Amino acid sequence: MSSVLSTSSPTTPAPISSDSIVAKKYDRCLADLLVKSGIGFSVGVVISVLFFRRRAWPISFTTGIGAGIAYADCDRSFNPARIPGTRILPSSAVPKSS
Repeated sequence: MSSVLSTSSPTTPAPISSDSIVAKKYDRCLADLLVKSGIGFSVGVVISVLFFRRRAWPISFTTGIGAGIAYADCDRSFNPARIPGTRILPSSAVPKSS
């Protein structure tokens, strides 16, 4: 058996475009919206059947809560300054490392 050594130079990763970053965030937000609204819908159906004699308002209420939580998470992913306790410092205030 012969062993072949590859002498490839270390490759630098290709830069990620801002369009793909935004697209990934939107995809994540849409998936989060579908999952959380679906969970809210399921919980609403169970609550409606067990406690409220098959009324429609618990389903609408819990689905809206799920959608609202997903919206808040998506808002935080696009605007990190809205995360409680986060401070955005100007570039002049950040100490530069040597």
